[in-house]
Amino acid sequence: QVQLVESGGGLVQPGGSLRLSCVASGMIFSIYDMTWYRQTPGKQRELVATITSGGSAYYADSVKGRFTISRDNAKTTAYLELNSLKPEDMAVYYCKAHWVRAGREYWGQGTQVTVSS
Repeated sequence: QVQLVESGGGLVQPGGSLRLSCVASGMIFSIYDMTWYRQTPGKQRELVATITSGGSAYYADSVKGRFTISRDNAKTTAYLELNSLKPEDMAVYYCKAHWVRAGREYWGQGTQVTVSS
């Protein structure tokens, strides 16, 4: 079955960096758009960045210039590079795979990012 597994979260000081990974299995990874979301308690899940199957990337204004989304189809992995982290970036980060044409989507279990001094 389809599985998405995020990793790379952790505790980092403000201004620090992390790289999140989302490894996919059980699917034809290259045809899926990949999106990173984040969520904090009591708030709705927020779209952070998307990379399409064709490699086009889009970002939320709040992370533009600080975060970079990428993908490696050979490794069936999507990445989110987080730089210049701020306390307000602290959240659980989730990846989603979305096959637009078929209307299929799958979610990972999330990875916690904590930004604190």
